[in-house]
Amino acid sequence: MVKLNPNYEKLQKNYLFRDIGNKAKEFRASTGIEPMKLGIGDTTEPLTPTVVEGLRKGVDNLADRDTYSGYGDEHGALALKKAIVKKYKERGIDLDPSEVFINDGAKPDTANIQYHFHPEETTIAVQDPSYTVYIESNVIAGKTGEFNKKTGLYEGVVYMPCKEENNFLPEVPKQKAGLIYLCNPNNPTGSNHDRKLAKAFVDKAIEDKSVIISDGAYEEYILDSGLVRSIYEAEEAKKCSIEMKSFSKDNGFTGVRLGYTIIPHELVVEGTSPGEVHDRWSDRQSRFFNEASIISQLGGLAALTNNGVEQSKILVNYYMENAKIIKKGLESMGLTVYGGINAPYLWMKTPNNMGSWQFFDKMLNETHVIGAPGVGFGPSGEGFFRLSAFGLRGDVEKAVESITNNLRL
Repeated sequence: MVKLNPNYEKLQKNYLFRDIGNKAKEFRASTGIEPMKLGIGDTTEPLTPTVVEGLRKGVDNLADRDTYSGYGDEHGALALKKAIVKKYKERGIDLDPSEVFINDGAKPDTANIQYHFHPEETTIAVQDPSYTVYIESNVIAGKTGEFNKKTGLYEGVVYMPCKEENNFLPEVPKQKAGLIYLCNPNNPTGSNHDRKLAKAFVDKAIEDKSVIISDGAYEEYILDSGLVRSIYEAEEAKKCSIEMKSFSKDNGFTGVRLGYTIIPHELVVEGTSPGEVHDRWSDRQSRFFNEASIISQLGGLAALTNNGVEQSKILVNYYMENAKIIKKGLESMGLTVYGGINAPYLWMKTPNNMGSWQFFDKMLNETHVIGAPGVGFGPSGEGFFRLSAFGLRGDVEKAVESITNNLRL
């Protein structure tokens, strides 16, 4: 006899981005109007010339018997791993190529990593609000209790509320948690961690023998040198931290799919010695993963060359200019807007104490613009609205103009 995993039943039937998509379809069907999207974190600008050259090289190599390659190293191409190590070295962080595991995007490993830890004895701590995959992957794995409809929280999870009064930054929890999920800059709030906060979490993790899962998918949007781009900028972080990085948002790889996970040899958990956590993940990748696309990896390698880095900066600056346009437009109306400075997301306070979904409907019907209701990222997101800087310049300007002209406050 076989049964389905009962933990799926704990998941809420509503999924934020699916619900947004359904509402957009309904609006389009009933009005014949195509809504303008400022809510989804998907890139719109074409890949940079250097990256395209790298991808083409990958295709050309596969078209020639002399350069064709089949299965490669499950952990990723050594040249790409060395380029990533070089990038960290330039920021004062020493890594070994063997500590870098190339994947097909940060999201899968962000979900898969929690299976690396004890299925029943691992509790989790998450920022609230936060990216939905942190919670949902652990729900499916059985690391949470039931969902409480009254509170909007899962039982057995340590929540770190990120609210207006604490600048949307998480406070180090007093309770112990096995896995501590941090996202910097935060999705959805656009808040950033400084070195003091990063060190405080590292100290807590070492004290409790916990592991920090650090999501740095948007780290290239952090332009302020006083803020950390990597958890490893905090002293001793390699003893307690796993870092996830992505090529998606700074290189436009959302459809190309490429990222990497860093698991230092120094990382230890209860009952292990240095190297064991790393070696088990290495074994897992060898057994269950047959390397990211070699074409994608050659694109990633090109992105890390000098030309690739400079062109990616232009791409990042383009989206950050979008953020400035959105922020300026909303603030000109007297709206309160956070983020959008060292992050590609803007976190707007809904006017007149409106609920997030209520404001979503108002924004869509009055301005034909779609954003993301903050409550969809967690109960502490209620009363806020996420807007994305990823979009074509003309579309962003058109959407902002529609908001400033048509939104009735």
